[in-house]
Amino acid sequence: MTKRERVLGAINGTDVDFVPASFSLHFPKEISTGEASIKAHLDFYKETDVDIMKIMNENLVPDFGEIREPNDWKKIPTFNRNSDFIQKEVELVKRILDKCDNDTFSLVTIHSVCASSIHPIEAKYGYVPVRELQVKHFRENPTPYIDACKRITEAMCYLTEEILKAGADGIYLAALGAEKHYYTDEEFATIVAPFDKQIMKVAKDNNGKVLLHACKENLEMSRYKSYEDLADIINWGVYEANFSLDQGRELFKNTTIMGGIANRSGVLVDGSDEELDKEIKKIINKQGKKKFIFGADCTLPTEISYKRIKKAVKSARF
Repeated sequence: MTKRERVLGAINGTDVDFVPASFSLHFPKEISTGEASIKAHLDFYKETDVDIMKIMNENLVPDFGEIREPNDWKKIPTFNRNSDFIQKEVELVKRILDKCDNDTFSLVTIHSVCASSIHPIEAKYGYVPVRELQVKHFRENPTPYIDACKRITEAMCYLTEEILKAGADGIYLAALGAEKHYYTDEEFATIVAPFDKQIMKVAKDNNGKVLLHACKENLEMSRYKSYEDLADIINWGVYEANFSLDQGRELFKNTTIMGGIANRSGVLVDGSDEELDKEIKKIINKQGKKKFIFGADCTLPTEISYKRIKKAVKSARF
């Protein structure tokens, strides 16, 4: 089977020759954008032999000034298809896919509304303070933050449409917001889920596949159950969230599961080749070869050896 056939087989629940394997990482800053990023993506795909070309997205919602109180969210403007950060990502996708053959299956990172609303100010304030600020402002005066989320979501929908037009097979929705220590279930259903699902629906309406990646620790995974009809693949931090693959299969009965191994510790990072091979075969034998893609909880360490990743990919092919 080609890589494309293998991934589509895993999504559709048909027989595959091998379980597809997918890994990604954030490239070093100096090669994370522009021409250098094109080469970095192509080199990673070739040298690791992964089954999915996952295109990263460092073209983030820009900084529009200080956000210290709820009304400051009004500084986030309305975007359109020609907004600079959207055009830069679309151009990156086009340039990468132009150099890929027809057997390539590609997903492009789209940051969810919670993640995208962090990006304008995270560098100034820090990740945790910004997350806490989101929650605080939503609870104090929800309208400015909700309206900003609407504008940001519209931008992500434009980006989704444009990268699918450019030839991508689907999106990798990097979702935040389900951590129990931030929003309550009711708040999540108001300020996160509707916007995430709006982006996912745009992808599906444009014949794109959707990989839902639930990120961070202390997740309430049941919050994503309502996403299932819009997701082709679901991936989460098995070890971070303390929510096993078996629990995921039980919760998301009709959706392909991706994962199996910790991304920043354990056998992939510290084990011998023999230990890695043994662990991968153990995971795949337990999960079976249908509706399963082997991968990690999240992005791998930037400095990890590509040979190490290729070893993991090769071990999954048995």
